[in-house]
Order: sequence, then structure tokens, then C-alpha cells
Amino acid sequence: MLRTLLSPRLVGLHLVTIVLVVAFAFLGRWQLGVFEESGRPHAVADPAPVALTTLVPPGGRMPAAAGGRRVAAQGAYDPSRQLLVAERAPTVETGGGAATGGDDGYWLLTPLTLADGTVIPVVRGWVPSPTDPATAVPDGAVSVTGRVLPPEPTDFARRRTAPLPAGQVATVSTAELVNLWRGVRLRDGFVVATDQTGAVPRAGSAVRAVAVPPPTESGGFTWRNLAYAAQWWIFAGFAVLMWFHFVRDTVRAARPGHAAGGEEDDGEGGSGEDGPGAAGPEDVAAAGRKDVAAAGPEDVAAAGREHGAAAETAGAPAAGPRAAGASPRE
Repeated sequence: MLRTLLSPRLVGLHLVTIVLVVAFAFLGRWQLGVFEESGRPHAVADPAPVALTTLVPPGGRMPAAAGGRRVAAQGAYDPSRQLLVAERAPTVETGGGAATGGDDGYWLLTPLTLADGTVIPVVRGWVPSPTDPATAVPDGAVSVTGRVLPPEPTDFARRRTAPLPAGQVATVSTAELVNLWRGVRLRDGFVVATDQTGAVPRAGSAVRAVAVPPPTESGGFTWRNLAYAAQWWIFAGFAVLMWFHFVRDTVRAARPGHAAGGEEDDGEGGSGEDGPGAAGPEDVAAAGRKDVAAAGPEDVAAAGREHGAAAETAGAPAAGPRAAGASPRE
């Protein structure tokens, strides 16, 4: 059996089957990856910055379509109302208390007073501690470019067992800021600054920018690619099945006595039911009687003459028609 399995013909079949199975498996995994990727959020068009006042109306809610848009605003910071957003990482993708790897710090949340007197909260940057020199607010007019985001829900930060110190908040919530910054016309949402120009920064007041990703939209799964993946894996299973059947038939055909047994069954001298070897003496006698009964007078006479000639040649007296066998009546 081992010699049969290692014959050149089957070795080639083994190699071809392995190549096909590996190729089909990789093609199926590739299609599955395409299916998984289709469901992930993907980036959308990111237009150039527009004026903040055109996207966020005063006294109203920020439109959902405006979230993540790049905006530009001009005004002056109000240092007396600055707050620290506690336990935040230098990215907007994690909530309060979720920072890891030593990135647990504070956002600098400073109100920016616009030319029309309204106020928009601005996250100027991130500092590792409340006493960092970068908490100092720059003086003068400033031009801020960044992304506008909707207010954070109150459950975006972990629950605390004790209240935060004065001057600190857990989230950037418009509803909470309205109560903290009394007497101002507050616009909904907040801006995460990516660039600030015009103001004169104080010595040692460089801050680390808070990372904010570009806008994305949720993707829809392409179920067609999942069907393609299943199809390739079915092809791989079919290749294994065909290989198994071919090898099994080859091994069976190579077993000793397999070919000889088939020839004896099909040969003329076999012992099948239809062969002459299956006939007994009674069958032969009956066949002889049928042949004699079917013979005519001329056949019997000819047989007698042949028998007589054979007897003369052998030196024996010739036998008549009656001695030859049977009369025509029989």
C-alpha cells in the first residue's frame, strides 16, 4: 500500500491537492477579511474649515451633521472661567477615567468669547497635572482652528465616589457649563483646537494638542464577500473529497488477486451459472436425446455410414443403421 501511495502518479496528485487546498483556504480568508473590513467605520470627505458661527447657532442645539467638521473661530480667551477636565487622555476617543499608560491628565477647557459676544468652549490642549505652567491662558485676540464636537454625555466618564475639586469637571457638557459659566450666551458643543495663532503665549505655556480623528461613517457589511469566502472553502473540501476517492480506488485496484479474480469471473471456462462447467450428466444426456430426436432419416443413415467406415478402418465389422444408435422412430 505504501508503494502505491508513493507512486509518481499519486505523489503528483498529493502535491496538486495540497496546492489547491492551501490556495482555496487563503482565497476564502481574503474574502472574509474584505467582509470584516466592510463593516468598519471609514473616513468620509473632510471639507476645509468653515466659520463656526455658520454651523453652530447661538441658543440652539448643534446639528448632528456638524459633528467632526473643521471650523475656524476668532475671539479672546476668558482666563477667569477656565476649567480642567479631569482624568482625560490626550485624545477624544476615550472617556474620563479610561486613560492608560501614564496618559491620565487634564484637558484645558477655556471659553472663547466671539465677536458677537457669544461663547464657545475650546479644549486648548492637555497637561499632565493641574499645576503645569501650560495651564496659563494666552493673552490677546486669538484665531482658533479645530474640530467642533457635540456635548459629551454625563456617563462618558467613570463614576466617582467623591466630588472633583473646584475648577474641575468630568465631561464637557453644555448643560453643566451653563450652570458654571453664568451670565454668558453659550453655544452648544465644543471645539478641540488643532491650531492657535495670534495670542501671545506665556513663558513655558506650550500645551500638548488633544488628538481628534477626522469624521467617519459606519460601514455596511457586504454579505456577498462572506458568500465568496464560504464558496472557496467548499471548493477546498471538494478537492480533498476527490483526492480521497481517487486514492482509495487506486489502492483497491493494486491489491493482490483483485485483477485475477475479475478475469476468472468473466472467462469462458469459469464456474459461473451460465458456463459449461455448471452442466451435470443428466443435462448432457438430455441434450443428446434432444439432438437424436431432432435428426431426420438422412442424418441417421449418414451417421451409420460414417460409423461403418470407421469400423472397417479399425478392423471391426461394420455396424448397420440399427447398431449406430437409434432408429428414426426414436
